[in-house]
Amino acid sequence: MTLVHGPATGATRLPGVQRRLRRTPGRLALATAVLVVLGLATGVAAAVGVRQRIDLVNGATARGGDLTVAVQRLYRALSDADATAAGAFLAGGVEPVALRERYQSDIADAGAALAVVSAGRAGGDRGDAAVAQITSDLPVYTGLVETARVYNRQGVPIGSAYLREASGLMRERLLPAVQTLYDATASELDDARGRAAAFPWFAVLLGLLTITALVVVQRYLARRTNRVFNLGLLAATAAAAALVVWLGVSAVLAAGRLDASREQGSTPVAQLVGVRVAALQARADEAHTLIARGNGAKFEEDYARAMENVTGRSGLAALSGADATTSSAVGAATGEAEKWLAAHQALRALDDGGQYTEAVAAAVGTGPDSTASIFNRFDEHLATAIEHNRQRFDQDVSRAAEALAGADLGIAVLAALLILGAALGIQRRLAEYR
Repeated sequence: MTLVHGPATGATRLPGVQRRLRRTPGRLALATAVLVVLGLATGVAAAVGVRQRIDLVNGATARGGDLTVAVQRLYRALSDADATAAGAFLAGGVEPVALRERYQSDIADAGAALAVVSAGRAGGDRGDAAVAQITSDLPVYTGLVETARVYNRQGVPIGSAYLREASGLMRERLLPAVQTLYDATASELDDARGRAAAFPWFAVLLGLLTITALVVVQRYLARRTNRVFNLGLLAATAAAAALVVWLGVSAVLAAGRLDASREQGSTPVAQLVGVRVAALQARADEAHTLIARGNGAKFEEDYARAMENVTGRSGLAALSGADATTSSAVGAATGEAEKWLAAHQALRALDDGGQYTEAVAAAVGTGPDSTASIFNRFDEHLATAIEHNRQRFDQDVSRAAEALAGADLGIAVLAALLILGAALGIQRRLAEYR
């Protein structure tokens, strides 16, 4: 009977593979395959990870910083518009040209900042809802202010009611919506910064595993061939070590710069903007107290709370440990805040004593001791500190990008050298068995 031999099954092929692996050439071929796969996996993981971090730094982080600045600009413009409208109303009749122009400039600035935020789609769904609310409510606010202005020019008392309604809309809907938008945008920025600063553990561990495999293969070859050095494998090991070091150092440097951008840039800016907004609210409350003509107790209470946010622990005092430029500006602003509190007490004494005209002059006058002049100097010092810290944020983000610059390409080249060195180094030993 003739036996017909069919194709070999997995069970019959396996012993042949095992026999080859018992021999040195088979083991070297397996070592080559393992080292090539490890080198390729390390290179891909490292290069892709670096590319993603570069994109986060250059894209999401920088974009998030720009959007955060735009939202802060929107918040400041709306708050200042509310305070300026109240101050202009106090003047009675035809408001001062400077105040009218400042109000119009604030509204235009708010519109421009809102356009930037809308185009950037800041804050995801929460941000979209907030932008929609601001877009719909802002024309209502400006309409109420214009109505109040018309009645005020005609000397009709109802104008103050329209102004109070406008201010209520600003405080109860517009500014809370901007705060929601800011929180969502800041959360996006922090998330992008956190992902960009994350240490590439997977790629580093793969690199260390590759180095370990290279050392094991070299020790095996040294025992089998009595040759201590293999130039190809040594070159591959050096390339793997350089890859891991470059990957780790660049990640640590970038993370340090990104942390600095938060600690020395975005965090102080957020604190300073918070103080600035509180001061603007206090300025508006001061004017509304006078506009209410004896019925402004609630506005006076709001003024006291706002000024506590300016001068208290969570306000200017929280920035006492800042850098020299910020500390100098904050110190000057603190001095103006103290003058403002004293001038406000004098203003209230005039109003409570029946000297309403003199109280209004003390609030909106152009003299250096008026609360309007003091506030303007205070705001200028804050603006200096905010701009300084914004520049520090931009510088630190740029330095983080510089730490990663070229790392993806360099790591890809090192991975290629690793694979090539390992393959050539073992191939030379394999050739000796042919």
